[in-house]
Amino acid sequence: MFKNQPKGLIPAALSNMGERFGYYIMNAVLVLFLCSKFGLKEETSTLIYSFFYAGIYVLSLVGGLIADRTQNYKGTIITGLAVMTLGYVVLAIPIFASAENTSWLLTLTCAALFLIAFGNGLFKGNLQAIVGQLYDDPRYASQRDSGFQIFYVFINIGGLIAPFVAPMLRSWWLGAHDLAYNADLPALCHQYLSVTDNMNLENLNNLYALATQVGHSLTDMSTASEIQAFCSEYLKIFNEGIHYSFIASVAAMLISLCIFLVTKRGLPSPAKKEASETVRISAEERQAMAKEIKQRMGALFAVLGIAIFFWFSFHQNGTSLSLFARDFVKTDSIAPEIWQALNPCFVILLTPVIMWYFAALARRGKVISTPRKIAIGMGLAAVAYIFLTIVCAFYNYPSGEMFRNTAVAVREGMKTGPWVLILLYFFLTVAELFISPLGLSFVSKVAPRHLQGLCQGLWLGATAVGNLLLWIGPLIYNACPIWQAWVIFAGVCFISMGAMLAMVKWLERVTEEKPALKK
Repeated sequence: MFKNQPKGLIPAALSNMGERFGYYIMNAVLVLFLCSKFGLKEETSTLIYSFFYAGIYVLSLVGGLIADRTQNYKGTIITGLAVMTLGYVVLAIPIFASAENTSWLLTLTCAALFLIAFGNGLFKGNLQAIVGQLYDDPRYASQRDSGFQIFYVFINIGGLIAPFVAPMLRSWWLGAHDLAYNADLPALCHQYLSVTDNMNLENLNNLYALATQVGHSLTDMSTASEIQAFCSEYLKIFNEGIHYSFIASVAAMLISLCIFLVTKRGLPSPAKKEASETVRISAEERQAMAKEIKQRMGALFAVLGIAIFFWFSFHQNGTSLSLFARDFVKTDSIAPEIWQALNPCFVILLTPVIMWYFAALARRGKVISTPRKIAIGMGLAAVAYIFLTIVCAFYNYPSGEMFRNTAVAVREGMKTGPWVLILLYFFLTVAELFISPLGLSFVSKVAPRHLQGLCQGLWLGATAVGNLLLWIGPLIYNACPIWQAWVIFAGVCFISMGAMLAMVKWLERVTEEKPALKK
């Protein structure tokens, strides 16, 4: 697995683990946190989520341009880590949201999210560009795909740990105040505090029942002031526990910063090296190079178009799939955020298997090209959503909003088992392993040397466009029987697979060899 890999690969991957740790905490809790802290509707929370995650990847274009222009990849990466750390520090401050301060507090939260997104933009694409440059050395060129797969495994170790942190700290903090966790209670508390006179009897009874479950006796004999006091206290303690999880993100970012500062001398500085080289080329050679670069950029944008639809579907794990885990899956004492750990867990477990499979095919002379692997990944993503469609249609699940408005006892009887999430994330993760690390490898193959940071930023920019569409999933989830949402994602993935297969031969020709400069 590590044979013939450059020495700088593991230090680069370890430097990225802190960013992944913070990312997966945010991926697991952000939508649910915005709902529980501010009482936002799920559609509004997922819209903020979409813009935040789109911002992470759009700003990677800015980060790539800065690094390419300044020829200072490492300095840009260090600045990005520092800015992200500042954003997590702001989020770690526990301030109770009330009617009087919600406006400025929500603004401050969004500002902190911007800092995280901007810092990520300075950091992420440029580190990936450095990893790609490790494989421009002819000794390691043939290991480029496997190198990015190893890089992907290491950075997902942070993602495996992160989803456990927020639920653990939140449950610990609730327990310290003689309360317990319940995913449905924050929404009912916000509803009671904001529209006391309009809360229907069914939801009021649900509030009484859930309050008893978490350790507080509320009955229809309780006064309005007692119920208000309980709701305010529960929301305060519930969200303080989530705020404390961001302290762990701060610590992880500082660890990544230290690792990068210690190991940066062993990583390449490709832009500076090229700037010092004198290259003499004729007009004919310059024209041929321009044509070659145009072809490669065309191939890059074709693959970026496919990537948009994959990330639109895959990143539902932080929006509609997270809501599905909360509402429709019988997880008992397991918080819905923890299911986000399935994805990085499968990444770590399955990557060696997939690498072995590709290597075995190569030994038999049946090498699968990177574009073809990406097409297969889109097909596997379609399979994941077809599976979820069948499950939800079989159980005849209604829309998410309709389901939440039924009695607690009825909901519990309709929920499915956790095996659904396990199989779903298995298929989605295998699809991811065919697309994400290999997409990074593909970009590093086709990118002109002087535009490495920008081209990695373009890959992340395609992810941003997909993330801007994330709000569509929760919108359908709450408006229609939920199987209809999964049908749409399955269709998008299947059509994208067909488009990718139609382009495979062209993409294979374009990426057959890199353009060379004659000196």
